[in-house]
Amino acid sequence: RQSLWEKPWVVYAKKPFGSPKSVVEYLGRYTHKIAISNQRIRKIDAETVTFSYKDYRQKGIKKQMVLSHAEFIRRFAMHILSKRFVKIRHYGFLSSTWKRIKLKNLQQKLGIQPKEKLPPKAFQPKCSCCKVGNLVTIATFDLRGPPQWFLEMSQNLSAPKSAF
Repeated sequence: RQSLWEKPWVVYAKKPFGSPKSVVEYLGRYTHKIAISNQRIRKIDAETVTFSYKDYRQKGIKKQMVLSHAEFIRRFAMHILSKRFVKIRHYGFLSSTWKRIKLKNLQQKLGIQPKEKLPPKAFQPKCSCCKVGNLVTIATFDLRGPPQWFLEMSQNLSAPKSAF
């Protein structure tokens, strides 16, 4: 215990954030961070996963680490919250209970018109190749395949037309 008193402790305190907006941006980066981004994963083979990281013990030098699949998953899983745990909790007027009960009353007192809830957009599947164009369902068939009339129609459409 005496050795702790002999050590010259230096407390580092950052300057305050510039504005409430910068505080929200900082917290947003922290609270919505994922364990590892795809661009940091360099290689995956049959036995190992190779990824890049910053070694802060050596002044933030970028290095690569090679782990077995099991060890990589074990470390990744340490970032998954247990059931019923949440990263952010809302208290006071941000809590869902408060909003449900008192938000309409508060909006009326402040003269704020509540936003109308838009109906959810219908699912529109995208092209599996380009991921851009919308797919439109023309016909659906049962598991046995298209009916005979459809096969005949499609063959007539694809038959070459004579030049005469």
